[in-house]
Amino acid sequence: MIDPSSLDLQMMGRALELAAKGLYTTKPNPRVGCVIARDTEIVAEGWHRQAGKAHAEIEALDVAGDRARGADLYVNLEPCCHMGRTGPCAPALADAGVRRVVIAMEDPNPKVSGNGIKALKEAGIDVTVGPRANAARELNEGFVLRMEKGRPLVRVKLAATIDGRTAAADGSSQWITSTEARQDVHHWRAASAAVVTGIGTVTADDPRLNARLDSDLVQPIRVVLDGNARLDPGAALFQVDGPVLVVTAGEQDGDAYGFDARTELINLQGDDGRVDLAALVMELGGRGCNDILVEAGAGVAGAFAARDLVDEYLLYLAPDLLGSGGRGMFELRGIRNLVDRIPLEIQEVQQLGRDLRLRLRPVRRS
Repeated sequence: MIDPSSLDLQMMGRALELAAKGLYTTKPNPRVGCVIARDTEIVAEGWHRQAGKAHAEIEALDVAGDRARGADLYVNLEPCCHMGRTGPCAPALADAGVRRVVIAMEDPNPKVSGNGIKALKEAGIDVTVGPRANAARELNEGFVLRMEKGRPLVRVKLAATIDGRTAAADGSSQWITSTEARQDVHHWRAASAAVVTGIGTVTADDPRLNARLDSDLVQPIRVVLDGNARLDPGAALFQVDGPVLVVTAGEQDGDAYGFDARTELINLQGDDGRVDLAALVMELGGRGCNDILVEAGAGVAGAFAARDLVDEYLLYLAPDLLGSGGRGMFELRGIRNLVDRIPLEIQEVQQLGRDLRLRLRPVRRS
């Protein structure tokens, strides 16, 4: 006889595995997986594939059919109770005769936020909340931030040598890191709703900034910080599909620059005459972006760091030395002594080819 709490953890682990299948496709929606079981037997599974398509619970119910009646349902996020692009899930679970619903975490969306749980209980369904809550929150951390604070999760990605150089003294930087490390970057692009870079990086490297994986995915918005609207309409990022957002620090006429229809120009000028990065983060949150990836040079990376806008750093380090003539990772002119430093905590270290990937998070000062 399996302990019921252990069974809950086991089934919720499977629900989370299913939810992760939507890592690249559900934006702006959260990633959700669902398992329907009778004791230890899984009778149906489902996961949310893309915004506008069936939610995980509905997909699982469709597979289960009559076998859902009297069964237990496991889902990593509270079932919705409001009408969106698809119908509400909580009433569907009651109609299907589900006996018990196990939920990893409450939905932070104010349109749900406990109301789905309430609706299930009012329908006579036994509800358990909490198994694998931390893992569920981590999977949808950007969505949670957007629902609670209106902003996405911000990651800054940089590739450098072990002595912290992103380019040689002559400016050459392709390629500092290995094929394996560069392939990993495409995973983070695909998982992000927007990729942010600066006009300096576009001019120097002419990147496409799209996600190139052998997998179904929704391409991120490519965002270019271009204070004076100098972006060349012939740049490589216009040669592949996907929207482009050009952010300037002044009123500009997009038509005058020859941008195509999928390119939008907005002005987010700050008090210092430059692009207001905090306003940009909130703007992207308002556009439904849960996770954004900043891939830029030392100036933009340092500006995000100095303004305390970074939730996570992805640092790819190659085991090479470029010396003091090489370019650094961050421009942080305001740091004059150890007291002013930005403290980070290492979350994960992984080897990719000959390189290391460090995931670090800022230590928030009280």
